[in-house]
Amino acid sequence: MKAVKPVLLLKPSKTAKPDLPIKDNRKIARTRRQRGYNWEDTLVKRFNALSDWKAFRLGSPSVGLPDILVVSTKHSTIFTIEAKSGTTNSLTVPYDQIQRCLKWTDTFEIYGTRKVIFAFKFLSKKRIGLSLYEKRELREFYKVWDKANQVNDFVCSYEGETYSLINGKRQKLDLKDHIMPFKMRHTKIS
Repeated sequence: MKAVKPVLLLKPSKTAKPDLPIKDNRKIARTRRQRGYNWEDTLVKRFNALSDWKAFRLGSPSVGLPDILVVSTKHSTIFTIEAKSGTTNSLTVPYDQIQRCLKWTDTFEIYGTRKVIFAFKFLSKKRIGLSLYEKRELREFYKVWDKANQVNDFVCSYEGETYSLINGKRQKLDLKDHIMPFKMRHTKIS
């Protein structure tokens, strides 16, 4: 005679809400990384479409490199670019990424113009909840780091305003807009 396995019946939880989406952190992280990669790739293609410029995506953040390195020997110019993309109303740049970019631009003394540029892309959908979005205008901002500034985490808002984050508090940070050598359709000058 075959042994019968007992069947375990589970009662539905009173606290579970089946109509709400379940947060999948792995999927969220993958989507965020993919957006960042796509934005970096777009910037590299925009520079490489110009005859006097060469751009290179340098790899993952764990290697200690900027997102993008851009050079023009004709213009004696080097840019290190940190690219940020997202669906929120503000995008944050950690201080270590600023230091990393500064280190790279300082290393290449042969170039007359050496700048650290932060490329922000606010997507045309704004996240308003878990898997919930609303339409808005796509915006791009290109900000140049001023070496006179103290290196702290900083934030760029959807309006293009920049703020230092010091001890969890925002302080106005005046970063100049940079006019890129390629066509900028969605760029806003703050």
